[in-house]
Amino acid sequence: MGPDTGLQPIISQLRGHLTSRRMECGMRALALHTSALESLDPAEPNAGVLLGLTAQWVDAGFAGPELVRELLLRFPAARRAALPLLDYLHVRLAEGMVAMAAEDFALATQHFRFVQSLEGETNDGELLAISNFWTARCLRRSGRYDDALGFAIKGKRVALDSGYAPMAAIVQVLESWLAFQKGKLNEAQRLLQEAESALRDTDDFVTRGNIQSAYGRIARRQARYEPALEYFNCALAEYQGRDPHHLHLARSLVNIAIVERLLALREQKEIDRVAARRRADSSEKTMEVSRASRADIERLRVAARAHLGDALEIYTTHGQHRGIGTVYINSGLLHLDGGDLESAVADAATAFSQGEERRDSILLARARMLQCAIENTRLEEQIGEDPAHHARLASEFARDAVEYARQTQNPRLLARAHVWQGLTLAAEPAADLEAARRCCQQAMALLQPGDTESPSGWDDLETLKTRVLHSRPIDPLLRAWSNGAVENKTFQQMTEEFARIVIPKVWEREDRKVARVAKKLSISPKKVRRILQAAGVNERSHV
Repeated sequence: MGPDTGLQPIISQLRGHLTSRRMECGMRALALHTSALESLDPAEPNAGVLLGLTAQWVDAGFAGPELVRELLLRFPAARRAALPLLDYLHVRLAEGMVAMAAEDFALATQHFRFVQSLEGETNDGELLAISNFWTARCLRRSGRYDDALGFAIKGKRVALDSGYAPMAAIVQVLESWLAFQKGKLNEAQRLLQEAESALRDTDDFVTRGNIQSAYGRIARRQARYEPALEYFNCALAEYQGRDPHHLHLARSLVNIAIVERLLALREQKEIDRVAARRRADSSEKTMEVSRASRADIERLRVAARAHLGDALEIYTTHGQHRGIGTVYINSGLLHLDGGDLESAVADAATAFSQGEERRDSILLARARMLQCAIENTRLEEQIGEDPAHHARLASEFARDAVEYARQTQNPRLLARAHVWQGLTLAAEPAADLEAARRCCQQAMALLQPGDTESPSGWDDLETLKTRVLHSRPIDPLLRAWSNGAVENKTFQQMTEEFARIVIPKVWEREDRKVARVAKKLSISPKKVRRILQAAGVNERSHV
């Protein structure tokens, strides 16, 4: 790397702090050497290397991407031609970091892959480790999980071979996230625990926060919502240890809002379950319990909206399209839960536009699924004067969602898209149950055994199964009852089971119009919806 003069002592110091994850020491060292950065001259030995290390520190939280962008202006093409190879590779690394910060992951990957293409021409293990790690991050954000895993594993191996164990640990956190996406929760947890142990004595608050966030995602997928909230709050505390306005705070706030919404949905299901069991009980005590539960639901939804608002402010400040879009997706789901379809429509459209701006297939697929869910709700609730129009929109949105999801390597995302396409195909007025059945089978084939262990996460799949796969003969059961074979059931239990059998059938015959069923059977629309939900044909879940 040249003689130990000029910039070399600064470089050695910054690299040592970085690979050992001594973050505060590194930040202070950079602050002390601002004059060296301000006067950085490409002709000076190791100037490009210092630029590459500065880019890594900016990615870790020092200053902002604009610092690297300004420094790159001093390295125009004419001057790069005279740079030593190692300096040039670090300049390309810095360019990739700026592109990655701007969410241009394709361009960033091109820069990182160029660095890796000359692996045999340099012995800079730290450079190769970080370029592989950043490539994996870009591919992960693009939904190319299988491709990302290979680069993550290589980046970790290079870091370990170079003696940078703490650096390898941050790559392992990404490896864990990819295992999580594949449904390998035990492996993901093991990798996190190893990384947590390696970083416990460091002040790398950002990576430590990422670890707590990952624990929270695992707990949330397992429907352990209270522990998930604890993990996400721990992640918030870690990020704030680095910067009270750190970008990753927004991600934790969104995760907290998602859990609050799921808790509200769980509470709503419990209210419906109790109501179905005790609908004849109009005692004051029962009504008080119901009022208290509904107050809890509203409290959770208000808290979720507040957390999303705080996250949106952070994401907007940093210009993060994926984050902004994710906020609007979850805001739209909250509005859909509460029956405010117009607000849900606006949120979904905003999320889609954010995805379009960055050609973000993941965000585009999720936005289309939300739009599909809204149109299906309009059909079910008979909202709007032209059902055929809403059916056509739902079909178009579902088809788009599948196409966008196919552009990723995210099987869960594609499975959800197939589910919503199946639900749309199974809806009236032109139901195609055979095509819906194929969508259901495609979704189930994409999922790992543990992927649907959280009931609140896949109610939409269960609804689709009920509609197209779980048909069962009714006549034998009714015949048994007519012969007095009631087993150990009470009359009340038989009445409830009869309602769950008959009302969905009447609903099908009445073009899936709740109002028609209510009028035909002289019961309230609310009761029809409750029975349909209990029968598993009128559930909604997150997109």
